[in-house]
Amino acid sequence: MNVQALKETAKALVKDGKGLLAMDESNPTCERRFAALDIPRTAEARHAYRALIVTTPTLNEYINGAILYDETLRQFTQDGVPFTQFLIEAGVMPGIKVDMGTTALAGHPGEKITEGLDGLRDRLQTYAKLGARFAKWRAVITPGAGIPSHGCIQANAHALARYAALCQEARLVPIIEPEVLMDGDQTLQQCAAVTEQVLRTVFEQLHIQRVLLEGMLLKPNMVLPGLACTTPATVAEVSEATVSCLLRTVPAAVPGIVFLSGGQTAKLASARLNEMNATFKSRLPWPLAFSFARAVQQPALEIWKGESSHVHAAQQALLHRLRCNHAACRGEYDPSMEGLSP
Repeated sequence: MNVQALKETAKALVKDGKGLLAMDESNPTCERRFAALDIPRTAEARHAYRALIVTTPTLNEYINGAILYDETLRQFTQDGVPFTQFLIEAGVMPGIKVDMGTTALAGHPGEKITEGLDGLRDRLQTYAKLGARFAKWRAVITPGAGIPSHGCIQANAHALARYAALCQEARLVPIIEPEVLMDGDQTLQQCAAVTEQVLRTVFEQLHIQRVLLEGMLLKPNMVLPGLACTTPATVAEVSEATVSCLLRTVPAAVPGIVFLSGGQTAKLASARLNEMNATFKSRLPWPLAFSFARAVQQPALEIWKGESSHVHAAQQALLHRLRCNHAACRGEYDPSMEGLSP
C-alpha cells in the first residue's frame, strides 16, 4: 500500500467541485436499457455507446473520474486508442467496477449479497496494469417488512471492507457503495434509520479490516422515501435527512462523498444535491459530489437511440447533465438551467 498515493488520488477524485461519471453497467443491464429504446442488443452497439461517452469533449470540466465496466476498460476508440488512455489524456481518471453482481443471501429471504471476492486480488492487479486508478463495489440493501436483517447488513459490510483492503493493497482507491434501494413503501424516516444502521456497520468493518479512510470514497444513497411511499418528501427534507445521517456516521477523515442516483430523475438528483451543498456546505467535513449513472446518461441515451447521426446531440445532452451536477456540487444549480438542455 502506498499511503500517500492513495490519499492524493482520493482527493483528486473530488477536487474542484467535480464528480464521477458512472458508466459501469453490466452488459445485461446495458442491454435492458437498449431494449427499452429499441437499440440493438449487440457488442457493437455497446461499444458505440460507450465510445460516445468516453470521447465526449470537455468531460474533464465537470468530472474527475469515470467508472468503467470490464468490457469497456479493454476497449479502444475508432482510432485505436485505449479508452483508458483517451480518458487519462483528457484529464479524467479511469476506474473499474469489480464486484460480480448480487445473488440471494442464503438463509435470508428477500435479501442479497454481492459476490466477487474470489480472485479479486489478481483481477485488481490486472486492472491497475490496464490503467485503472480506482475501483467500485456495490452492496444492495433492501428495506421492507422485517428487513434488512442484521445478518444481511453485516455480510455486505464485511464484503465491502475486504474489497477495500484488497484495493488499497493494489494501490487502487476503493469506492464503497452501500445502496439502500428506493424500491418499496418505506418513509423518509424509515430510510434514514436503515441508512444510518448500514453506514455505522460499514465503517465498523472498514476499521476492523484496517482500511485507510483517507484513501477511499463513500458512494451512498440519498435518504429518500420509497417509490411506493404515499408521503412525499420535499427537496429540503431529503437534504436535511441525508446530511444529518451522514454527519452521524461518516468520519471526517473520508476525503469525499459521491452520491449514487439510484433511480431518481435527472433533475431531482441535481436539485437534491444542490440543496445539500447550498444549505450545509459550510458545516461539512467532506465535499458532497455525484457519481450518477442513469441520472446523467439517460437523456443522452434517449437521444442517441443507436444512430450515429445523433452522437453529437447525445454528447451535448450528457454534458448538460454533467454541467448541472457540477453546479450542484457548488450549490449553484438552478432549475432555470434546464432550459439550456438540448
